[in-house]
Amino acid sequence: MKKALSTFTLLAGCALLFTACKKDESSGMSDDMEKTVQLSEDKAVADYLTEDVHQIMMEAAADEDLMGNRPALGTLNEARITSCATVTVTPLVGFPKTILIDFGTGCTDPRGITRSGSITVVISDSLRRPGSQSVMTFQNYFVQGFKKEGTITWTNTSIPGRKSWSREVDNGKITAPNATRYWMHESMRDVIQVAGVQTPRLILDDAFTTTGFGSVTNAANITRTDSIITPLHKAVSCDNIDRGSVRFDGPNHYAILDFGNGTCDRIATISINGFPPRTILLR
Repeated sequence: MKKALSTFTLLAGCALLFTACKKDESSGMSDDMEKTVQLSEDKAVADYLTEDVHQIMMEAAADEDLMGNRPALGTLNEARITSCATVTVTPLVGFPKTILIDFGTGCTDPRGITRSGSITVVISDSLRRPGSQSVMTFQNYFVQGFKKEGTITWTNTSIPGRKSWSREVDNGKITAPNATRYWMHESMRDVIQVAGVQTPRLILDDAFTTTGFGSVTNAANITRTDSIITPLHKAVSCDNIDRGSVRFDGPNHYAILDFGNGTCDRIATISINGFPPRTILLR
C-alpha cells in the first residue's frame, strides 16, 4: 500500500479543502446547527491532511525498501510527494527504524502542493507485515499554510486474503493559515484495500474503503462527534471520495455529509434535520 488509505486526495489551491455555501440568515437553522456545519468541514480538513501524510509515509517506505514482502517492481511513474523531500532512515540494519521525512523551509511537489517542516515515523517492522506498527509525529509541519500536529498510530491488521490497517489519531491539532484559528481532532479508522492489492508497486489502480469514528473540537471547546455510516470509497484515480457518508452529532440534531453514489466528481452535500442540503466542493 503506497497511497493515503482513505478519504481525499490533496489538491492545490489556497482554500485547500472545502468551499461551502455561505450561511443563509433566512434558512431557519440554529446557531448550533451552523456550528455543526463548520465543525464538520473542520474535521474533514483534519482527515484530509491525515490521509496526505500517510501517503507520504508509504511512499518513503517503498523508496527505502521498508514495505516488506515486496513483489516484483512495477512502473513507478506517478507524481510523488516525496520527490522534493530529504528522507533519512536509521539504523540501517534491524528494527525499530526511524524515518525522517524533511521538507525543509519549503518544498513543492509535482502537483503544486507546498510543504515545510518534517515528519518522523518510528516503525516496528516492515509496513506490509501483519502486526507491524508505525508512530508518526510532526515537527513544525505545514501544508499550504495549514499546520498539522499530533500523534498518529498506524497498525497493519491484515489477514490472509485481506489487506487492512487501523489508524488512530491522538491530540490532533490543525491551525489555519496565518494562525487565524485552530481545532483539535481525534479519530479511529479501519481501512481495507479493495483494488490494486496484486500490484502494490503501482498506485493508480488502488482503491480503499474506510469506516470508523472520531471527534472535532474548536477553540471555544465546542465538540461534535462523527461516525462513518456508509463506508467511504476512495479510488486513487479519482481526486475525491466518490461514495459514502459521515454523520456528525450535535445537541438535538445531526448532520450527514454525503459524498454521492459513485460518480467521480467534486460534489458532496451536508444536510441537517431535513433542512435543504448545502453543496460542498471538494477542491
